[in-house]
Amino acid sequence: MSEIIIAQNLTLSYERDEAIIREASFKIKKGDFVFITGPSGSGKSTLLKSFYGSLKPQKGTLIMGGLNMNSISKTKLQELRRHLGIVFQDYRLINEWSVERNVVLPLWIAGYSKEIQKAQSKKLLHHVKLIGKEEKYPLELSGGEQQRVGVARALSKNPHLILADEPTGNLDEYSSTVIWDLLENACRQLGTTVVVVTHKIPSVFNISYRHLTIDDYGAIYEVH
Repeated sequence: MSEIIIAQNLTLSYERDEAIIREASFKIKKGDFVFITGPSGSGKSTLLKSFYGSLKPQKGTLIMGGLNMNSISKTKLQELRRHLGIVFQDYRLINEWSVERNVVLPLWIAGYSKEIQKAQSKKLLHHVKLIGKEEKYPLELSGGEQQRVGVARALSKNPHLILADEPTGNLDEYSSTVIWDLLENACRQLGTTVVVVTHKIPSVFNISYRHLTIDDYGAIYEVH
């Protein structure tokens, strides 16, 4: 299957609240780099939550990696998430853990050896330009540095799909550039599918991408 995400008449809402995403139909293929934009409150982060199973469809169908998210079991959801890398806007690092330990958290959960964890951490911290800060703790870092740790963690298991929620929203230009370069390279060199929610697509971007936008009524359109 070339499509990694298939939405058909997808409607999303929180319990009995008014629908946020309305009857959206789209497909995202393996290896795509996709930006999702839209006004504040239009449902960008809500859509992303449905992709990793934190919100089930109210109506319509959502297929992730061949799995139906309408009726997915806990076991299958855990299996799906093993192949996802998620970058949160608020970093979600463990403040009591070192930078290195935060980066390898997904590998530790999956039972990889300490040698593999160490090697992967060193490689990724080099990519996010944080070598020398392995033993620092998140609260000793700037916001941009914390987000770079979050991106390194998302990439630690070489995921099939990266979901990023406003990954550069409040960051300085240097950290933003590092993160965009890293996501670009993951897509171009590893064939990783990347889906990014953002309020602004970077003015300089070095690979071809798709652009989905959500309007004020929760409809999703592709911008060409």
